[in-house]
Amino acid sequence: MIALALAALVLVQQQSLERRVAAAPDGSVRFSFAARPGVYGNGRNMISWDCDKGNCHNRQVDGNWDDRDDWNTPCDSGPVRVALSKSGGRITDLRVYVGGQWRASTPATDLGMVGTKDAATYLLALALKDESRVSEKAIFPAVLADSVTIWPDLLKIAKSDDVSRKVRRSAVFWLGQAAGDAATRGLTDLVDDGREDREVRESAVFALSQRPRDEGVPALIRIAKENKDADLRRKAIFWLGQSDDPRALALFEELLTRP
Repeated sequence: MIALALAALVLVQQQSLERRVAAAPDGSVRFSFAARPGVYGNGRNMISWDCDKGNCHNRQVDGNWDDRDDWNTPCDSGPVRVALSKSGGRITDLRVYVGGQWRASTPATDLGMVGTKDAATYLLALALKDESRVSEKAIFPAVLADSVTIWPDLLKIAKSDDVSRKVRRSAVFWLGQAAGDAATRGLTDLVDDGREDREVRESAVFALSQRPRDEGVPALIRIAKENKDADLRRKAIFWLGQSDDPRALALFEELLTRP
């Protein structure tokens, strides 16, 4: 009996996350996976990423949390926890947390810890379905997965005519974040022009992002490709990620495929 039970457990674990979610009954369906380095959360409504030695470059504070899902905790480095709402066999909502733990007393189907590749594959497939706001929400937790390269999938979503503009813009935004990291990797000789000069240059990058597309986008692309200041390159790439311009997508692909 024990051997049969173990065999059944192994079989379940070998099934794809998509099949396991599909087999779960309506209601809340949960799963967790390892977060990439530099990702922290309070287990509730705050998630930070690109953190190093206590300093975080990015943070999301989300009001879309459910007190029935989580257990409050100090800032923690993982895991990423995803709570799906399922009705009529369809996923109707998605909530994401980092850190903390599920409330054991809450009715839900808990699929436990899953592989990061399986989690990212499932979440990005949700994004491509474009059936509801879930599609837009599904990209963020996929980005948080450890040891998974997802930018080719993000590029596919960003170029797809079968998903809404909101989903495509979300994919472009995260593409911009990935491309920003790739564009500045290896730079050690950051230019230090002084506080006033830096503020002027940063303001100029923002101003270019507000100009008409045919004027601003080429200028931002030149900054992203040629400027020696890593921070300004990152800012230019960030604003390109907001532009919804095909030239920005082409730049992201070029930067990410560069040896």
